[in-house]
Amino acid sequence: MMPRALSSILALMCLSAALAVAQPSTLDGSSWTLTTLAGHPSLHGTPTLRFEGGRVSGNDSCNTYRGTYTGEGTTFRVGPLVATRMACQGPRMAQAAAFTEALGKARVTRIEDGVLVLADESGAALATFTRQSTSLAGTDWEVTGYNNGRQAVVSVVRDTRLTLAFAADGRVSGEAGCNRFSGTYTAVGDTVAIGTLATTRKMCGEEGVMAQETAYLAALATATRVRVDGDRLELRTGDGALAASARRR
Repeated sequence: MMPRALSSILALMCLSAALAVAQPSTLDGSSWTLTTLAGHPSLHGTPTLRFEGGRVSGNDSCNTYRGTYTGEGTTFRVGPLVATRMACQGPRMAQAAAFTEALGKARVTRIEDGVLVLADESGAALATFTRQSTSLAGTDWEVTGYNNGRQAVVSVVRDTRLTLAFAADGRVSGEAGCNRFSGTYTAVGDTVAIGTLATTRKMCGEEGVMAQETAYLAALATATRVRVDGDRLELRTGDGALAASARRR
């Protein structure tokens, strides 16, 4: 007959194993920024990793990617990924390739002191991440593209700057290429609303500058969705069109 103490220990072990198998993924709904890759700090751009509804997405420091993932307890596997095809300079492209390879090799996840670790089958760390803030408050951005109102996203006119800063008190401000602007905004989760914007009254005669300003401010007014992904910002309209894209300053 089995001793009562041993029986209790075995019962607890079985219960723990059952709970581990049944444990839902703790990754869903979380967003992360790469800190180390193969033991070395991230040096080129800011690779990111976001988990939502069984899908994984982010930026590999050169291109954006998306795909599927499965996670049960600590086990983990990323499905085939699709990515944009922008070419980047050598070191950044090399880091992007290494990052994608690490995602493909990852079989185990663990969170240690708030750090997400992706490990291979042996438990060796492939990459580590810190949790990413997706809040707009206190962020400052350099705009890289905006919707011109004619169903096209265009680059910023040469020798001009478009910027966007979100203060913690609900104020938004920036440069529109010629004039400065300011106003208010509200942001809850991934939704955003930018109120009526006031501008200074300077006139700029360079070709296209005033037209750019008008289109940029109009694009900001159409934004209803926001996504902060590492050092990148996307503002989108209700139907998913890109209103503006930016990089963190």
